Amino acid sequence: MPPKAQFHLLGWITLLLFPLPAFLVLHYFEDVSLADFFQKDKLTLSMVLLGVNAGVFYAFIILILGQFPVFQEQSMRQVRMIRSLRLNWGDILFISICAGVGEELLFRAGMQFYLGPWITSFIFVAIHGYFSFTSWKKNLPGLAVLPFILLLAFGFEAYGLWFAIAAHATYDFVLFSCFVTPDDQSIQRKRKFTTLK
Repeated sequence: MPPKAQFHLLGWITLLLFPLPAFLVLHYFEDVSLADFFQKDKLTLSMVLLGVNAGVFYAFIILILGQFPVFQEQSMRQVRMIRSLRLNWGDILFISICAGVGEELLFRAGMQFYLGPWITSFIFVAIHGYFSFTSWKKNLPGLAVLPFILLLAFGFEAYGLWFAIAAHATYDFVLFSCFVTPDDQSIQRKRKFTTLK
């Protein structure tokens, strides 16, 4: 399977399968309904826009930090991997929504119910590979992103699930967008054009 197809498959798994165990546990042990799990009563435009603003703001903080050499060294591997996928804007939007919805339902609506915001946030950052026991420098991106994950965790408790989903998806979209250079987009357009000939 080509890497880009694997990336899309991972997106679908995150969107569809990540929330399932969280809902099943809460449904059977806490009697949480599907409507309550998705917090339909808190799905408001104001909460979504608040989340979007938080996601954009923190993405720019990460982009600024990424300009420092100590962060560049750690993040370039991820940037190269993402650029190698030759993502287009649709791919970026798709994976950002999948991560925002799937991961927030699993971590915030599910795990945080039992583990609380602090432990859930540390697990979230660790699962994404941002912590290392072998090199202190490898921990710097994790320490930089941890405040945002805590913002999602405490924002979830204060404002609800849709704030966290909007902030997470927007943060991912902004960062992925910065990893896709204009050159990548023009290469894709040229390939499509030559294919049509």
